[in-house]
Amino acid sequence: MTIFEQDDPTRVVQQRSRRAGWLMLGLTALIAVGLSLFPAPYVIDHPGPTFDTLGSVETSGGDVSLISISGAPTYEPSGELRLTTVTRSGNPENLPGWLDVVTGWLDPSRTVIPVDVAYPPGVSVEANLEAAQIEMRNSQQESVAAALGYVGVPYTSLLVVAQAMEGGPSEGVLESDDVVVQAAGQSVSDVSQLREIIADSGAGKPLELLVERAGRLETIEVVPRLSEGDTRVPMIGIVVSGRYEFPIEVDIALDNVGGPSAGLIFALGIVEMLSDEDLTSGTVIAGTGTITAGGDVGSIGGIRHKMLGALNDGASVFLAPASNCPDIVGHIPEGLVVVPVAALSEAVDALRLFAAGEPTPTCPGRSG
Repeated sequence: MTIFEQDDPTRVVQQRSRRAGWLMLGLTALIAVGLSLFPAPYVIDHPGPTFDTLGSVETSGGDVSLISISGAPTYEPSGELRLTTVTRSGNPENLPGWLDVVTGWLDPSRTVIPVDVAYPPGVSVEANLEAAQIEMRNSQQESVAAALGYVGVPYTSLLVVAQAMEGGPSEGVLESDDVVVQAAGQSVSDVSQLREIIADSGAGKPLELLVERAGRLETIEVVPRLSEGDTRVPMIGIVVSGRYEFPIEVDIALDNVGGPSAGLIFALGIVEMLSDEDLTSGTVIAGTGTITAGGDVGSIGGIRHKMLGALNDGASVFLAPASNCPDIVGHIPEGLVVVPVAALSEAVDALRLFAAGEPTPTCPGRSG
């Protein structure tokens, strides 16, 4: 049965529809505001800025050279060598809202990570930041050592404890400024060598260390345990830094960037400045990778974000750790040539090949 109204219902229907529309719009706005304000247990990674190691950087005192060298002749490059970064939004003390997290899930240039994975429980944000800054300073020293070793300039080195992590195996055992002389009976002089010895020793059994403390040699024992995270390796819970004595002075000016992943590009920048060979050949080159004093290049996190950041800042060539190839294959942005390297010497050779127009190495499984 149909009921007819005597008056024209159009106006009433329009008014009701308008009210319903405004009500839905208001509810949507309230939900959006609620989602943005209500914290989510995640952090969000996305491409960060890049920095030309051969150029200048802005500091509180004005523009300065990112890398400056004194005590040896230097040469002017024609291109750029850009280190790449990842920007992380959020931390356990300042979580992003659900709206940001949902947006991150939908954006292929962003990665949403559970906060407990990004920040292991029991370690404060301040401690994480301090450790990242120490890793950056250590990486800078390792890169100088690698570069000088590559160009044939001798130097001496010591391995110094910067910090015993709270709650870690070395808390109360190792102290700041302890110099690690030996581990498991083997002489050590750089971070990578110590890590290898700890890994070979394994977790759960004592590792004997010979340290120099306040001018005296002492033998102590630390029991390594497995680290947190996806890749669990034996660790003794210390932050160490290489203390080097270099015959020339190399200063690296870069604030608000932490971690060891710029080591390869720092080292390449130093080699470029100390060499009369123009390795960049007018090209914008970017890259990432940890480096040891011996010149070995190690894997890093967030490489897909770093490739995008490099492309956004004009790079056409990207140097990546060969051990990151599984993360690279199938994710290379159009317009970027990605070259895997396992050592500083391979990175230099790759730049020479590119400058000469010769084919460069690619990751296994990558077509084209």
